Amino acid sequence: MGPLQHINTSSKKISIPLSEPHIAGNEWKYVKECLDTGWVSSVGAYVDKFEKMIAGYVGAKYAVAVVNGTSALHVSLIVSGVTAGDEVIVPTLTFIAPVNVIRYCGASPVFMDCDPDTLCLDIIKFNDFINRETEQRTDGFTYNKKTQNRIKAVIPVHIFGHPVDMDGMIAICKERNIDVIEDATESIGSEYKGRKTGSIGKVGCFSFNGNKIITTGGGGMIVTNDERIAKRARHLTTQAKCDPLEYDHDEIGYNYRLTNIQAAMGVAQMERLDEFISIKRKNATIYRALLSSIADVKIFTEEPYANSNFWFYTISVPPVAKKPLMDDLLKKGIQVRPLWKLIHSLPLYAGFQTYKIEDAPVAYERCLNLPCSVSMEKKHIDFVADNIRRFFS
Repeated sequence: MGPLQHINTSSKKISIPLSEPHIAGNEWKYVKECLDTGWVSSVGAYVDKFEKMIAGYVGAKYAVAVVNGTSALHVSLIVSGVTAGDEVIVPTLTFIAPVNVIRYCGASPVFMDCDPDTLCLDIIKFNDFINRETEQRTDGFTYNKKTQNRIKAVIPVHIFGHPVDMDGMIAICKERNIDVIEDATESIGSEYKGRKTGSIGKVGCFSFNGNKIITTGGGGMIVTNDERIAKRARHLTTQAKCDPLEYDHDEIGYNYRLTNIQAAMGVAQMERLDEFISIKRKNATIYRALLSSIADVKIFTEEPYANSNFWFYTISVPPVAKKPLMDDLLKKGIQVRPLWKLIHSLPLYAGFQTYKIEDAPVAYERCLNLPCSVSMEKKHIDFVADNIRRFFS
C-alpha cells in the first residue's frame, strides 16, 4: 500500500490500509551508515543502542534484541524453565504466536477466556482457575489437578495495545511460583498504573513487525530485570556459542539475533515513538466521537488503570452485521479485519484444556478492527466513520 498522504478521498478507488509503517525520520540516514561502514549483520553499534533505548524506555534493566516477537516469546519460555510436560496458561483470543511457542517447548497450553470490556485475558477467571483447579505441592510448584502437570507460566497478552489488569495476576503467581511472561508485542508504550507494559512480569516481549507502531521490518526484544535471564537469553539467541574464537557450544541455541541494519531502523523509529502514540491516541478519540452516535456500534476504549497505545481500533457490532459490514468497507477500499479465530477452536489445538470460555466467542462474532496507521489524517477517519454510519442507516 502507498503512503496515506497520497490518498485522494474524492476518488471512488480510495484505499485506506489497516496498518502501515510510518518511515519519515532518520531511518535512511542510519541504515546508510550501516551500509557505508559494512556493519550489516547481528553485530554493530545500532544493536547495542536499540537495546539500551528499549530498556530505558520501558524501565527494564536489560534488553536482548531478537529477530521477531515469536522468537522473543520462545526464548523467554526457555529461560523461565518451561520444559516438556509443563503447562502454560494463555488466552484463546490472541495471535497464535504465544500458543505456538508453548508447543515449541514441548509444553501444553491451558486456554483462558477474555474480559469482554478489554478483550485481554480474564483475570477473575484466571484467579478462579488457580484457586479451584490447581494445587501447590511440597516442591513449591503449582500443579493442574485434572492433568497432574506442572503449571510453569502464564502469558498475558496486552491485546491491541490495551494492558491486562496485572495486579491480581502478579500477586497470585508470586504466591504459586508461576512465571509471568508478558506478551507486550502489541503494546509498546502502553502503561498499566503508570508502568510500561513489558516491565511488569518476569520477562517482557516486544515485536517490531511491519504493522506495529514502530517497526524494524521484522524484529523483537526481550526485556527483564533479572541479569541471569538476560545473559542466558543473549547466549541462546546467538547459537549458545561459549567461546569468542572457537566454535564451542554448550547447549542447543538459536540464530535469533537482530541485524544491525534492522536495529538502525529501530533506533530511528524509537526517536518518534511518543509522537506516534500521541497520534494514535488522538485518532482514537476522533473515532470514538464519530462512532458514538451509531446505536449498533461500540468502540473499545480503555480502563481507568490503563494508558493504551491504541495500536488497533476495535469496534463491536451485531453478529449478523459483522461480515456484511466488512465486505462493504472492503469494497470501498477500507481495509478492515476480523479478530483472530479462537486458538482453542483450531483443529491443531482442539484437544487442549479450556476454562470457562464464554466471552471470547461473543467477541469473535461481533468485533472487527479499523484502519489505524499513524499517517492517517482526520479526513481518512471521517471517510471510514461515514461509511460505517451509512451502512447502519
